[in-house]
Amino acid sequence: MIEKAVPSNAKALTEIALKSKAHWKYTQEQLDSWIDDLTITSEYLSKTSSYVYRVEDKIVGFYIIEMLNMTTISLEFLFVHPEFIGKGIGDELIVHAIENARSKKGFVLNTLADPNAESFYVKYGFKTIFKRESAIPGRFLSEMEIEFPENM
Repeated sequence: MIEKAVPSNAKALTEIALKSKAHWKYTQEQLDSWIDDLTITSEYLSKTSSYVYRVEDKIVGFYIIEMLNMTTISLEFLFVHPEFIGKGIGDELIVHAIENARSKKGFVLNTLADPNAESFYVKYGFKTIFKRESAIPGRFLSEMEIEFPENM
């Protein structure tokens, strides 16, 4: 079940983000370098559109979108706990995020996709508009977006 995140969810969401990232077999050094980027604060949750996915009473996934300006919304986070990857939770979250962004009347939803997630976003209509080298030499992140022509 998808429901609005609350500031007290911050610690659980950070844990999910870190565990999910680790699922993709990055080195401990790489994972350590991303701790700040993957840490979610209660203040951040208060100022963004944030949703969690619960199975029974446990949060197992989440997404966060943020209005960048009047036309652009950014999907900042979308993570599923490794125990629940492959069960359709990510699919439900991305569909919810797209509809949420569309309802905010933005023209575009963009995201910076981890190489392991690019095909997931393509499946939902995102297109790569730019490849950006990450802090890890030879590793590129795809800047991706999906447009909402009906809002233009």
